[in-house]
Amino acid sequence: MSETGSGITMFGAEWCRDCRRTKAQLDELGVEYTYVDLEADPAAAEVAREISGRTNIPVVVYPDATHHVEPSNADVDAKLRELSII
Repeated sequence: MSETGSGITMFGAEWCRDCRRTKAQLDELGVEYTYVDLEADPAAAEVAREISGRTNIPVVVYPDATHHVEPSNADVDAKLRELSII
C-alpha cells in the first residue's frame, strides 16, 4: 500500500461516549488514524452510513476494507493484532 500511517479511518462525534472511548484506545496504543468529526462535517455521516449500513457510530474502517460499528475495545484490539498494526 502506498498510504502512510495505518490506513485506519474513524467516523465519530465528541458527544458520543463510544467514540471517545475508541479514540482514546487508538491514541493510547499509538495507532495512527484519520478522525472524521461528524459534527464538523455532517456530510461525512452519509459516508459512514454507506460504509456500515447503519447510523450508529463510531464506524472504524480498517486498511483491509473491513469495518466495525460501535466496537468494543476487545474488538478493536483483536483487529489491530490481526492486521499486525499493534
